[in-house]
Amino acid sequence: MKKEFAVIGLGRFGGSIVEELRELDVDVLAIDVNAERVKDFQDIATESVIADTTEEQVLKDLGLRNFDHVVVAIGDNIQSSILTTLLLKDLDVKRVTVKAQSSYHARVLEKIGADFVVHPERDMGRRIAHKLVSNSVLDYLELGGEYSVVEYLANDKMIGRSILDLDIRAEYGISIMAIKRDDDIIVSPDPAVKIIAGDVLISIGNDDDLNYFEKKVMG
Repeated sequence: MKKEFAVIGLGRFGGSIVEELRELDVDVLAIDVNAERVKDFQDIATESVIADTTEEQVLKDLGLRNFDHVVVAIGDNIQSSILTTLLLKDLDVKRVTVKAQSSYHARVLEKIGADFVVHPERDMGRRIAHKLVSNSVLDYLELGGEYSVVEYLANDKMIGRSILDLDIRAEYGISIMAIKRDDDIIVSPDPAVKIIAGDVLISIGNDDDLNYFEKKVMG
């Protein structure tokens, strides 16, 4: 069966999720208290409605307990975000993802049962900071629990040497999961494979170890 999604809050973050889900041919119910925002998504979402999701009966009338996944992207009212999340979990919605405005907001959301809490502004800030520090950092994805995935463009210190030569795992505590080479991706690469110019190393590790690796090897 095709999964059904609902997105509550149609600001930049919530709106982009609605647009991307529709690009993926997924049914999406778009919800906001602002009539103008809802109007903007009438021709994008499967259905768009004006509603105050801090009222339990409204959530019931919308049938949100039957949706596979609800995204709470309310960005300008922390109280509404928390109350909406609490009501959704009380209705036994299968999966609730919520945008957090701050670390305090995130802690509250986790305590009331949000299945996944995202920090778009913080995460984007970290990605940009890593790219600013090193031209070799192409992308940065935080996994949570102090672990991340980072894409590194091979530099002069790496080219012509193998993962084994560099002793990356033992020396820096990180793992190379794959190597992007032109249009190919080498998954779980042989440690003896020589790194060539243009290679992108997809690495995973503890944030402290990744930072140390960036300073010592990536420059």
